[in-house]
Parts: sequence; structure tokens; C-alpha cells
Amino acid sequence: MPPSAKPSERLSRLFLEELCWRIEPLAAQLSYSIPSTRRFLSEVGYYRSFTHNGGWYTLRSIPRFDKEGFWFHEDIGFSRLGSLTNALVDLTTRSAGGMSAEQLGAKLRCRCHSILVQLCRQGRLQRHKIGSSHVYLAIDPHTALIQRESAESLAIIQLPAEIAVLILVEFIRKPGSSFEQLAQAITRRNGILIKAAQIEKLFDQHGLKKTIQTAAPGP
Repeated sequence: MPPSAKPSERLSRLFLEELCWRIEPLAAQLSYSIPSTRRFLSEVGYYRSFTHNGGWYTLRSIPRFDKEGFWFHEDIGFSRLGSLTNALVDLTTRSAGGMSAEQLGAKLRCRCHSILVQLCRQGRLQRHKIGSSHVYLAIDPHTALIQRESAESLAIIQLPAEIAVLILVEFIRKPGSSFEQLAQAITRRNGILIKAAQIEKLFDQHGLKKTIQTAAPGP
């Protein structure tokens, strides 16, 4: 890299070598102070990770965000909205039936319970208890009412582990089954009344929703 190159040019070239950097080694590579390096990042445009306490940086031109506005490089997560708090509020507000801390943590690949509690205290989210579980809802009363009614219609937010295992075993036996067929089979075999919507939510949580929807219908 030519020593006469502008700091912004040198910065861009470093991000061609590594997609994400922590600020200290990045400043060392540039031979500038950390405040100066942050200024160069601002000139080029950057995102800070919502994981790892915001310790990783990437240029605005690098992420290829998914439809929900997230991009992961290995275990480092970035949100189109920037911070973890913004991402949590957005995900929760857009959800059909609210989201539990476990669901949000799985989606964002990080623990977020304490931050969710803070968001409730700040009036950015609200929490509702259903059975032994808590679901986080939008702060808007109308949206929250729709979410709460949707969540309550499922009776439970997260299926007990033993029931989830029964469902997954049944799916392995007949991978072409629809959600309705799986619910009927579980009820018939085990005498457990379960709704297709509950199974759909379980598969969505584990990233299996697309698989079961695109599978060929069973006999």
C-alpha cells in the first residue's frame, strides 16, 4: 500500500483483506490514533456490530443484509438499524405474536434478556406473561393487542422439550407431512392435543420452516 495514499483509501484496502476489524488493530495498521481512525471510518461510512458489545467494525458497503436486516460474518452480527436495542425493538414490533427472550436470542445469536428488561423500563417494549413464559410485545397498544391475542391463541409460547422431540421424530419419519398432518399424527399416536400453528412456530424457531413447507406432500 503506497504510504502516500489517503487514510480513507488505506482504510478501504484493509477492509478488502479483512471484512471486520476491531478499532485497536485497525488504528495500528493505519498508524493513526483511535480517534483519528474513527473519524476516517465516519468519512467512509461504517457499521458497528450489535454483538460483542459493539466492538467490531465493517464498512457500509460490505454487508449483504437478509430480509430482516441482519448480516453475520462468522459470529459477528450487524444490523441495518445499527444497535442491538434497535434490532430488538424492530424484530419484536414486526412479529405476529410477540417474541420471547429465547426466540430473540436465537435469531440474533446473542443473550439479550437483560437488555429486553431495560427496553421495557424505558417504555420501548412491553412484556406479557402467558403460562410460565414471558413474551415481549410492541409498545403501541393496538399492535400489542393483536400480538397478545395471537400468542394466547397458541396456548403456549414454547413447546415443552418432550413434545418438541415427539414432533421432530414424527417429522423425520414422514418429512413430507404438512403442519396439520404432523399435529394429527402426534394427537393420534400420543394423545396430545396440539395445533398446527404451534408446530409451525417450533419449526420457525429452529430454521426448519422452509424445509417442511417445500417438501413434497406425503401419501
